[in-house]
Amino acid sequence: MPSSVQFEYRTGLKRDVFRNVRLTGSWDARGRASDTWSVLLMEPALAEDGCPCFRATVSFDSSEVGRCFLWGVIVDGPGGDDLWGIPAELREPVAPEPVRGFVLGSEPSCERYHLTQGRRLGAQKHFAPGAARPLARFAVWAPHARQVEVVFGTQEGGYIADDGTGLSPSLPVLPMVREEGGVWETSCEGPGALEFERLRFQPYMFRVTQADGQVVYRTDLYSRCQLGRGTSNPRGRPHPGSWREVNATVSCSVVVDPDQVTKHFCEPRWPEQEFLPEEEFWRDEFRPERPVPTRVEDLVLYELHVGALGFGKDGAGTLADAVALLDHLEALGVNAVELLPMSEFGGLPNWGYATTHYFAIEYAGGGRDQLKHFVRECHRRGIAVIMDVVYNHYHPDAERAQWMYDSNAHPDNLYYWYEGRPEHYPDYERAAAQPGATAAPGHGGYIDNQSTGYAPRFHEEAVRALFTSSAVCLMEEFHIDGFRVDQTTCIHSYNVLHAHGQPASRTNIAGARFLREWCRTLRLIRPGVMLMAEDHSGWDSVTTPVSEGGLGFDAAWYADFYHHLIGGPTRGREFAKLLWTSGRGGGEPLAMGTFAGVLARTGQKKVVYHESHDEAGNGEGTRRTLVLAANAAQLEGDVLRAAEARCRTVFGLSVLAAGTPLFLMGEEVGAAKDYRYDTFVSQREDLLGLREGRGQHLFRYYQELIRLRLGQAALRSRDLEVLCAHDVDRVLAFRRWSGAEELLVVASLNDAPFSQGHELVSPRLGAAAWKEVFNSDSGRYGGSNVGNLGATLLPSADALRVVLPARGLVVFQRLSR
Repeated sequence: MPSSVQFEYRTGLKRDVFRNVRLTGSWDARGRASDTWSVLLMEPALAEDGCPCFRATVSFDSSEVGRCFLWGVIVDGPGGDDLWGIPAELREPVAPEPVRGFVLGSEPSCERYHLTQGRRLGAQKHFAPGAARPLARFAVWAPHARQVEVVFGTQEGGYIADDGTGLSPSLPVLPMVREEGGVWETSCEGPGALEFERLRFQPYMFRVTQADGQVVYRTDLYSRCQLGRGTSNPRGRPHPGSWREVNATVSCSVVVDPDQVTKHFCEPRWPEQEFLPEEEFWRDEFRPERPVPTRVEDLVLYELHVGALGFGKDGAGTLADAVALLDHLEALGVNAVELLPMSEFGGLPNWGYATTHYFAIEYAGGGRDQLKHFVRECHRRGIAVIMDVVYNHYHPDAERAQWMYDSNAHPDNLYYWYEGRPEHYPDYERAAAQPGATAAPGHGGYIDNQSTGYAPRFHEEAVRALFTSSAVCLMEEFHIDGFRVDQTTCIHSYNVLHAHGQPASRTNIAGARFLREWCRTLRLIRPGVMLMAEDHSGWDSVTTPVSEGGLGFDAAWYADFYHHLIGGPTRGREFAKLLWTSGRGGGEPLAMGTFAGVLARTGQKKVVYHESHDEAGNGEGTRRTLVLAANAAQLEGDVLRAAEARCRTVFGLSVLAAGTPLFLMGEEVGAAKDYRYDTFVSQREDLLGLREGRGQHLFRYYQELIRLRLGQAALRSRDLEVLCAHDVDRVLAFRRWSGAEELLVVASLNDAPFSQGHELVSPRLGAAAWKEVFNSDSGRYGGSNVGNLGATLLPSADALRVVLPARGLVVFQRLSR
C-alpha cells in the first residue's frame, strides 16, 4: 500500500495573508523521489487556532519508505507572487530557499510547519468543530520535562510559591500531554475541557517536573500579560500580599484574549470591564491628511524612553505620560518615535534592555492595551512607531522565565547556548572550585557576547521562533511599524566561550542565520516593515537584502558618526570629536576632513545620531549634548549661548546627513541632567517646562529644521557629496540632491564668524545661483542673525563666498539655471 503524508502550512495569523499556496517537494507525480520537484495546490482551511492554514495530501510509493524527502511551500502574498513561504533555516550553508525534511514511514503521517507560534504556544483559543464558543488550550515547549501541568493562581495574589501557596481553590489543575517536538498540550476533548471565556483574566503558571524530578513553577514565555506592578520578588516563598507589589517577571502569567482591546485607555479596576473587538478598535487608526511614513529614508526618529517621562510624579513614567507627550511631538514635527524596549522586563526603573517575556508589555508601564492606544494615537497624527527589541540576551536574573526551564543540567538549559559538557572545561572547573572564586561551577560552556547575560540558543528553532513570533505579534496585534534590534553584533560577531574566551564561530553563524530568518519572516508577512539594526561590525551584509545573501535590514546604526561628530574624553585621536573639542574653547584646528569621510558614508543605509540613550548615559564621561557643548559646570550667559549654537550645528549635520536621523528625547529643549539607566527617574526633566523657558529657541530650531528635512526630497535622498573641508577654519560644505532639486549645506564650528565671507571652491558649485533658505544663527533660534540674510549668491570661477556665523550652519538652494 502507498504511504500517505498530509502536509500542513499553518500561518498562526488572524489575517488571511496568503493565497494560491502550493506544496512543492522532492517527489514526482507517482510519489517517487525526483530531482524535479512536484508542485501541488494546497486547500485553504481554518485551523483549530482560528487562523488560516493550508493542507495537501501526497501518496508515496511504498518502495520509498525510509527515504528522506525535502519539501517547501510557495505562496502569493503581500510582497508579490511565487514567494517562498518557509523562512526557517535548518541547515548550513545559507540556502536561498530554506526547506523542511522528513523520512517517509510506513504509516500515514503529518508534516506540519508553523510560520509563527504566537497562536500555538501559551494560553490560546481552540475552535473545536461544532463548539459554540472557543475552548481554552495551553501549550508549552519543555522537551526535557517528565511532566507538565497548568495551575491557576488567584486574581488578588497573582503569585504561586514553590510549595503551592497561592494556588486557586476554585480552578482545577490541568494535565498536559507531550506531543511532537517536546511541546506539551492540554486536551480540548472530554469533560475536563474548559471554555476560554471562563479562564479569561485568570493567573496561571506551568508546574514542571524537571528532568531530575524536581518540581518547579515556570511562567509562560508566550504570555501576553505578566501580572505585577511592583518590585518584590518572593524567591519562591509565599507572598501574602497583592499582585500589585510583585515583580511581573516572576509572577503569574494571565489568560488574555488577543482579539479584544480595552475600550478606555484606563479603567480604575482590574480586570477591565469594557472591551472592543480589535477590528472596531483599529477602525479609525489613520487620517488621510496625516499619512504615516513607510520608508526608513523618510523618518526623523525621536528616541523615547517611557520610563523617563512623568516629571513631578513618583516612580517611572508610563504610557499615559507618553500619550500626554504626543501634542509636543506633533508640534515638534517628528514623524516617528522609537520606543526603548517595552516587552516585560520587570518593572524596576531601568531602560528595559533585559527582556523576560517577549509577548507581554511591561505591566508597570501600562501594559498591552495601553500600548495599542498609544500606537493608534501616534498613527492618527502621522507618527510611525518603531519598537526596540532585545535578542542578544535575556534578563540576567531569569528566574521562573528562561533559566533552567525544564532541566537543571547546564547543557540542557533550554534557552541558553551551551557547548559540550562541564567536564570539557577542567581548567575552568578547577578554578571555580577554589575558595572565593567568582567563576560559577558548570558555567564554562555558556557563550558570552559582551552583553549582560549568556547568549541565547540560536541553533534551536524553537528559541528563534520565540523571538520571531513575538515580533510578528507586535506587528499584527499592536500595529508596530518597524523595529530596531539591539546589538546585533553581539548576535553574529562577539560570541566567545565563557570558559576561556575563545571565539565561538558556530554561535556567530547561527546568530546570523537567526537574524536572516527573522527579517525574512517579517517581510513575508508585511513587506513594508522598517527594520534597523544596532550593528557596529561594519559588515555590508547587515543591510544587504536576504535575496542577495544578506541579513535583510533596511539600515544599521552608525556609531562612528556619533564618535566623530560628538566624541568625548574617552575617545582616541583617531576620532574627529568635533563637538567635544570645540567645546573646550582652545580654538585649535578641528578634524573636519576626517569627519567629512564619515559624513560621506551616511548614505550607505545608516541611522545617524548625535545622541542616543547609550551616548547620553551609558559609560564614563557620557553627558547630554548640551553639557558636552559647553564643557562647563554652569549653563548660563555666553557659555549657554555658545553651547546652544554648537548644538544647533551638530543637530543640523545629523538631520541634514544622508542617513536616517535620530535624536534622544529632551534634546529639542536643551535637557542637560545626567541620563543613566539607573538614575533617570531622579534626574528626569520637565520637557514642557523647558520648552516654555530656556529651551524655547532650541525647540523652534529643531522644529523648523525637521520641517526643512521632511519637505525637501533632496534631504531625504541617500545622495551626499562633500565639496570641501577646512580643518583650520573649522568649515565643512556638502551638497544634497534629488533629481533637479539641490541643496548646499555649509557648517562652521569656528568660534568667530566669517562676516566677510568664507570662500568655497568646487567645480560642483556650477554657474547657477544659490539662495540662502535656512540659517541656524537666526534670532528666532537665539542666534545673532549673522549670515547671508536670504540673499542670492552667484559663484565665480567655481568659487562661492558665503557669510558664516560663529558655530553655525547655513543651507542654500540652487536656483534654476
